Amino acid sequence: MIFYPSKLDHVVYITRTRFRRTKPYRSLNNAYRGQPQKHIDSNIFITSVKNTTHSITHRQVWQLAWPIIISNLSVPLVGITDTAVMGYLDGPHFIGAVALGALIFSVFYWGFGFLKMSTVGFIARASGEENHDEVQLILWRAIVLAGLVSAILLLLQQPILNLALNSLEGSERVENLTATYYSIRIWSAPATLIVYALTGAMIGLKNTRGALIIQLVLNVTNIALNLLFVPMLNYGVAGLAWASVIAEYGALLVGLYLLRRLLFAHIPDTKKIFDAAAVTGMMRANVNIFIRTLLLVFSFSWFTAKGAQFGDLILAANAILINLQHFIAHGLDGYAHAVEALGGNAFGAGKRRFFIQVVNKTLVGALVFSGIFTIYFFFFGELSVSLFTNQQDITLTALEYLPWLIISPLVSVWCFHLDGIFVGTSKTAEMRNAMIVSTLIYLGILYWSVPAFGNHGLWLGITLFMVIRAATLGYYFPRILKELKD
Repeated sequence: MIFYPSKLDHVVYITRTRFRRTKPYRSLNNAYRGQPQKHIDSNIFITSVKNTTHSITHRQVWQLAWPIIISNLSVPLVGITDTAVMGYLDGPHFIGAVALGALIFSVFYWGFGFLKMSTVGFIARASGEENHDEVQLILWRAIVLAGLVSAILLLLQQPILNLALNSLEGSERVENLTATYYSIRIWSAPATLIVYALTGAMIGLKNTRGALIIQLVLNVTNIALNLLFVPMLNYGVAGLAWASVIAEYGALLVGLYLLRRLLFAHIPDTKKIFDAAAVTGMMRANVNIFIRTLLLVFSFSWFTAKGAQFGDLILAANAILINLQHFIAHGLDGYAHAVEALGGNAFGAGKRRFFIQVVNKTLVGALVFSGIFTIYFFFFGELSVSLFTNQQDITLTALEYLPWLIISPLVSVWCFHLDGIFVGTSKTAEMRNAMIVSTLIYLGILYWSVPAFGNHGLWLGITLFMVIRAATLGYYFPRILKELKD
């Protein structure tokens, strides 16, 4: 094991070994049992932490988590910038239009997040099993699938827009601006979905710094172009959409460059990429994650749609608070991604003690960060809200519901962490079932709470939704431990 100290006081470990004949592929989809393959030199697997399936320290967990935390925290900054530049235009309908436009893309971009989640789990487990040829094949399958999905979205772009506008019930001005935003940003679909697959591969291989580079290129470019196109060039909503499109394709080019050695170590046989057993296993997992994620997106979309019925003012206030909620979620997801990669490796290697150690140590880090977020928003929540807009009525309305945001980190950290465990171990059927139950209970709560408490009832519902998600996933967790024997 050789390491090189960098100027930033971290180490990049490069495993240098010669691999014997690849082991039969044991657990992901049993696609290549006993088949000889061209082997990939393990030199291409550059990770952010030392490769181990025996023990892990808090420092090693932090080395894996911090790039994802920074990467994820930069994601909502784009939404914050979008909302902020719209907030300084004349009227709340600009913020509302961007909120609804972003919501439409959340439904199918976030909905098709299985391209990232399943890639993380499959690659982490294959890496733990030392099946490095399969790692390359998994990535190629994910890229092909991303291309097919994006082609379908482009072909169906107008029906999707019509359905979305009919469902969201915004004002006429909001809907017109939303249509402008959508008609431009939809063309980023191929880049967005392929980047999901590339980022998932980075995380699964524990190369979180590579994932950080991709995300920073995407978000910094997007924010810079937002500020150029709207305040300076006065392109309005269309400017925000074009900024997203340009940034997504820039991130795609960077991701392909960073993974070029894995993608092109050798050109895999097309028959192996499209092997029936492998594709079936991957599609089954992706369908489960898609259903789970679609229900999650639906739950937040229902929240936004119900808020829109209270008027543009509540819609704008909720949009600000939801952006801050996303900021919290993306920060806490840093440790969730760490447990995805490390837990997936431990599960693939069949190491029970190491798996439990990973779960516990990543949870400790996540709890620390949740406490930091709660303290921050308790003292600086009003300041954070005021950064979004100079319109006093929107600010005062958002502050009325700020307490829900303050308690959110301590409530939601548990379901985020359990999500990471189930993604890393590829337990997608359990994730699907847990989300189905959680969504049904959530809708039942809203049926009672919204008529009783109005917008406070909405926030009560979304808060209890986080608790229920953790409880339903926790029910399935012992089944994972039963599969690990040592």
